[in-house]
Amino acid sequence: MIAPRSAFRPAAGSSRYQVPNLERGLKIMELLADHPGGLMQSEIAAALRCSKTSVYRITTTLVDYGYLDRDQETKALRLSRKLVAMGSRALAEEDLMSISIDVLHRLRDAVRETVLLGTLVGTELVVLGQVLGNMPFKFSLDLGARLPLHTAAPGKAILCRLPESERTALLGRIDFRRFNDRTITSVQDLADELVRAAADGYAVDRGEQLSGIHCVAAPIVNRHGYPIAALWATGPAERLREEDFPQAGALVKEHGRLISRRLGYGLLANHEGHHHENGMDRLR
Repeated sequence: MIAPRSAFRPAAGSSRYQVPNLERGLKIMELLADHPGGLMQSEIAAALRCSKTSVYRITTTLVDYGYLDRDQETKALRLSRKLVAMGSRALAEEDLMSISIDVLHRLRDAVRETVLLGTLVGTELVVLGQVLGNMPFKFSLDLGARLPLHTAAPGKAILCRLPESERTALLGRIDFRRFNDRTITSVQDLADELVRAAADGYAVDRGEQLSGIHCVAAPIVNRHGYPIAALWATGPAERLREEDFPQAGALVKEHGRLISRRLGYGLLANHEGHHHENGMDRLR
């Protein structure tokens, strides 16, 4: 039997100000947080002792607003990446940067190019922080800058670690805008690129948005193996050459693993959760 989270308790004396449907919606999200593999509407209704009609209306609204994802095959509901992104914006900019900054500096010293940290928000990659390269000419981005997923190496690094159903849904929402003749412009071509990235353990950008600028990125995952961010190095193509990608990729991957371990990855004997379904659930 699925048990609802018992920790949910409204503040004393506040009941007259509560909105029942909002309370049910919050309870549904808390319940799904305890079941990352997803639940059927009937299971949610039984666990929370709500009517199926009420659960249907609330979950449909949450799906429409992007807070829940519905598996197209099984119809199971699970928390969406939007909630992870919201949490990342609340915590990652301070906590993730604070625990990662020394690693960014070490990677920068190893590659001598600018090193950045970013997270997925919707269908874009958002820059959280950077350490500038120590070369006379260096690449930089404004904090909060947004990058398209189909061109950015960090976007690809996160995509290849997402659960398959979540990744497929996200690929269907990407606007494959062409920036130059190197830009990936189709779902299938990007999917093929993600297979290669998963096999290598790092993703690359061969000047697919900005001609002459190359990037190499690796995912950062939490204790459950879920990708919450990406670490990447970027520089001019004449310095960060395609033949240098394997060496740079190994360095970025190694430093990404350091951050992931600080987040608890590898501490669970048996990783539970929906990341298992993607078939790409090991840091190579």
